[in-house]
Amino acid sequence: MPMSRAFEQRLHPILPEVVREFGTPFHIYDEEGIIDTGELLKKTFREVYGFREYFAVKATPNLEILKIMQRLGFGFDCSSIPELIMSRDIGASGADIMFTSNNTTLEEFKVAAEDGGCILNLDDITLIEKVPVFPELICFRYNPGSRRTGNRMIGNPVESKYGVPHEQIVEAYRKAMGRGVKSFGLHTMICSNQLDYRYMVETVKMLIEVIEMVSGQLGITFQFINVGGGIGIPYEPADRPFNMAAFANESKGLLEQLKKRAGYVPSFYMESGRAITGPHGVLVVSVTNRMSKYREYVGVDACMSSLMRPALYGAYHHITVLNGEDRPVETVDVSGSLCENNDKFAIGRPLPKVEDGDILLIHDTGAHGYAMGFNYNGRLRPKELLLCRDGQVKLIRREETVADYLRTFEFESRAIRPVG
Repeated sequence: MPMSRAFEQRLHPILPEVVREFGTPFHIYDEEGIIDTGELLKKTFREVYGFREYFAVKATPNLEILKIMQRLGFGFDCSSIPELIMSRDIGASGADIMFTSNNTTLEEFKVAAEDGGCILNLDDITLIEKVPVFPELICFRYNPGSRRTGNRMIGNPVESKYGVPHEQIVEAYRKAMGRGVKSFGLHTMICSNQLDYRYMVETVKMLIEVIEMVSGQLGITFQFINVGGGIGIPYEPADRPFNMAAFANESKGLLEQLKKRAGYVPSFYMESGRAITGPHGVLVVSVTNRMSKYREYVGVDACMSSLMRPALYGAYHHITVLNGEDRPVETVDVSGSLCENNDKFAIGRPLPKVEDGDILLIHDTGAHGYAMGFNYNGRLRPKELLLCRDGQVKLIRREETVADYLRTFEFESRAIRPVG
């Protein structure tokens, strides 16, 4: 959807000066919008027992963004060594970090156990015997198998590589108990960019059913349930926003019912990323070229290496032209310079008519924008900026350089001659 009116009012008047200083392309994030969204999330869930948000680092892996999350009191959902290192670099440790594994290596498990450890969220029953240092608290990611999402990003859980299948979940906890685990959690994430809050309520019901089943067979209680991420944002103008208040209220009711039946209630965790930062970032690009072929093209100085969601998912990102409100409208494809025909930010999109040098804003890139970048064709990822609450605009990650791209060719010569 279009960026918030407040973000627009803060950014538009200063954007020409920002472009002159930093050059395009760049992602720019709105600190005030991110903080307001985080505070609203905490307020909305304040009556849900033990609520804590574990920000999905994969969404916006920038140290300055993570510092904002830490000031909000959030933990961090990590799934790699670099994400663990970034979270620890800003002071997170122990229960502040949820490490969710998938086909995890021994090295990753070892790093996860360092510096105060973390909450270990295992993705498969076979990993139980591979964890070198077992923590006192263990969690399993659950895959219900038969539940469809209708969601291209995750799809049918039966076809998903993620999570412990229903028929193995009790045995997974039994094996963990055999390794001395005393405290337990249960996690799932079986949707992505979900806008229907009722789906997430069903997820809470499902997790409660699973912990009651496991408790009934093994006699254990659960410290927390984690509904994962997956809460969406309205990318398209016609989309309705996720009803967070209804989700919080109905989740609270379900947990209160559990307390009456079981005599206790687990804490309630979430791992939102997109819902917190997604609407509060834009990719700012300059028009570099106009082409008239079988259709009209607007070429810009970024490509799908800076934002691959449209190419990967066919995802919609709203686009506006700075100071283009009074211009005639034309229908164009907005594309980059990559040697792939799907390198397009928009296809057949009505936009104000532009010329070389005009500035376009590609909306809702605050999550899974920079993070999903890559270097095909030798294309380099752009810089990241932060529009601070005090009005300052600061660089929070420099752009990649050709030297960065070539640095992996700097190594000590090494070879073997295999003898068979």
